[in-house]
Amino acid sequence: MSRIAYVNGRYAPQRDAAVNVEDRGYQFADGVYEVVYLRQGGFVDMDRHLGRLERSLDQVRIRMPMRRAALVAVLDEVARRNRVRDGLLYIQVTRGVARRDHAFPAQPPVPALVVTIRGVPPYPASVDGWSTEAITWPDERWARCDIKSTGLLPNVLARQAAREAGASEAILIRDGMVTEGAATSIWIVDGQGLVRTRHLDCGILPGCTRDALLAVMAGAGLAFEQRAFSEAELRAAPEVFLTSATSFVKAIVAVNGRPVGTGAPGPVTRQLFDLFARHVHGGRNATGRA
Repeated sequence: MSRIAYVNGRYAPQRDAAVNVEDRGYQFADGVYEVVYLRQGGFVDMDRHLGRLERSLDQVRIRMPMRRAALVAVLDEVARRNRVRDGLLYIQVTRGVARRDHAFPAQPPVPALVVTIRGVPPYPASVDGWSTEAITWPDERWARCDIKSTGLLPNVLARQAAREAGASEAILIRDGMVTEGAATSIWIVDGQGLVRTRHLDCGILPGCTRDALLAVMAGAGLAFEQRAFSEAELRAAPEVFLTSATSFVKAIVAVNGRPVGTGAPGPVTRQLFDLFARHVHGGRNATGRA
């Protein structure tokens, strides 16, 4: 069965779906996006993702293409038409179609909305086998990384460098400090056993999975700090892990080919994997779908 996409008011086979060549998303990466995990028919942390979508749109002065309730109905319908129970749903909103000119059009165009979904394997049953390797890479992105922009070329180049090195993620370094991953939030467990991740500012994306895990940890009474850490601290950490809507909580067992700790998921990462799995399995924040 051909995958079905939603494009500007129409549901169509994805192979036939298209946007105008003068869409500003194509011309200037003038748009934002979101990725939401669908587990057994329910979207995980939907309110967090839609809140971040609205914030990103506000920051770049694009209006929401429709009310939130109507958008949720579209997301549900895309999942239903594709018969996906476990998957990743992509939402992309651009400023719309206008004659090529860097400045905003004098008459704001109708924002363009594209929604697609693809099936993925079920949520990992155990932290064992759910790990990855990373490299470090210079953070060469723009100064507003807190906006989930479609302008991802530096992230693409970093991820490609990781792949060519036999890893799957690039940990970005700016002025000797870790910012985040090319498409993830980065965490360490320091020598005192404290979980740390960088504080929010314009230099990193406010990860929805990051936020959810912080809430889970607070609810469990686990100590953590939102504080920057250096590349040296990363290299010395006994545990390193990443979070994202597509990776959940995933141990990083090697950085630049050197083992992290024992080279296997550590005890804190294991605990957090289990806690977050309970959040995903039992804490639906979805659209009401069963």
